[in-house]
Amino acid sequence: MNKRSHWQANLRLVAGCLGVWFVVSFGCGVLFVDVLNRVTFGGFKLGFWFAQQGSMYVFLALVFYYAARMAAMDREHGVDEDDAGA
Repeated sequence: MNKRSHWQANLRLVAGCLGVWFVVSFGCGVLFVDVLNRVTFGGFKLGFWFAQQGSMYVFLALVFYYAARMAAMDREHGVDEDDAGA
């Protein structure tokens, strides 16, 4: 097991998730709101929807993605919880 490579993989995953969350929450909710407001979603302008709901849904999806990806990385690096008690 290489703890350093496991930690670096974790940092890359966290950085990627934070990058996606930033683009969706700040980018779609603030920077690109005028462009997105030209489209409607569920009766609301898309920019407004992203600012109010979309960023939360993406955050929730990222939490589940991170948990699944981290479990796979733990197995790859031999530090998963299944082997902890053995």
